[in-house]
Amino acid sequence: MKGSTPPWKRRPRTRGADPEPPLGSNGARDVEERGPRAVTGDGAPLEPAGGGLPAPAAPGGPAALRRAAGRLQTAVGLVADRMIAIAPRVPVRDLDTLRQHFPGLGPEEIADRLVAGAAKASATVGAGVGAVNMLPVPPAMAASLAAEITGVAAVELKLVAELHEVYGQRPPGDLRARSTAYLTAWTSEHGVKAGNPSSLPKVVDSGLKQALRRQIKRRLVRNVPNLLPLMLGAAVGAVINRRDTRRFAEHIREDLRETQVPWERLGDLPPLEKPAQPLPLPETGRGHHAPERPESRPRPEDPRNE
Repeated sequence: MKGSTPPWKRRPRTRGADPEPPLGSNGARDVEERGPRAVTGDGAPLEPAGGGLPAPAAPGGPAALRRAAGRLQTAVGLVADRMIAIAPRVPVRDLDTLRQHFPGLGPEEIADRLVAGAAKASATVGAGVGAVNMLPVPPAMAASLAAEITGVAAVELKLVAELHEVYGQRPPGDLRARSTAYLTAWTSEHGVKAGNPSSLPKVVDSGLKQALRRQIKRRLVRNVPNLLPLMLGAAVGAVINRRDTRRFAEHIREDLRETQVPWERLGDLPPLEKPAQPLPLPETGRGHHAPERPESRPRPEDPRNE
């Protein structure tokens, strides 16, 4: 037909072709709007990288937090059970023994010596745990904190019991009843009211266990810096434990001073019942006695001097 375009000059029609030019105004493919696409060896396009796949879960998500919280609750429960078990095994010196160890001192002076010895013992526990964790390993860190809390608590339970002896406030009852009263004092950081036996707990009930767990959690949080590596944790642990034991002891002493009974009004107190399996604890203070000197003997004469 006249005026028609010859077949060899006609542009081929491609169904479904992209109406947009394949190249941008600068001669390069516009990848900013489409995004990168992978291409096979024969030039066939593939799906975009990562297309259709779920994004990987970020570490430390809600599931990890729940697992960490569960492990913390388990560790706290184990420490609480351990403390309940060792409380009756803590060796306690009665008033007569304390007065023999600290001759010529009054209640406040003996109490000062007891607090100083307990602070030194708890600092030793903190330094030992910090030295073990020179290179902290996550599974061992929780066990180290639990061991430290238990060791310091045993030292402070002994301090609580002996402070009650010094201030004339021995709780009534047998060894287990007194241990429960001292455990209550450690949990609340308040002295027990020995003058009101009805207010003293006879057994460890659910309320005391809950309060004990809360106190253990607070101690765990305060002792986290003890896990610093390369002996830093040893120094930090010693300082923190010494400070916390002194602060704890001051709270107990403030309560006991309000209801203190003078020694002359106590009369002859029966000796305390000794635990069947005493818990080995660091030395928490004794009086300073001059060491006995050996008898002077004449030195034998040297035969060479004859």
